[in-house]
Amino acid sequence: MITKKFLKSKPVCKATFSLPTEAVATAKKVVLIGDFNNWDTEAGISMKKQKNVFKTTLDLETGKEYEFRYLLDGEVWENDWAADKYVATPFGVENSVVSTLN
Repeated sequence: MITKKFLKSKPVCKATFSLPTEAVATAKKVVLIGDFNNWDTEAGISMKKQKNVFKTTLDLETGKEYEFRYLLDGEVWENDWAADKYVATPFGVENSVVSTLN
């Protein structure tokens, strides 16, 4: 699930990414990877576990769409179950998309 807060003072959307623990099975580490970090698995954005969910918040430039996925324990990729949309990749899977279009 992604919640968005558009700032009035600047062209930024505060996007909070939440992945329920039921989606990660027994994973200990969940990182967010996507267009916003050039799909660099070494620079993945760590998500903090809070009760029954892993969460992180990013400042994303408005007016764009960003593809992303979650990486569990550095091995398993997971999409967001409630992404704004999904797009096919050349690798035979889909990426989740978050839109900051107003």
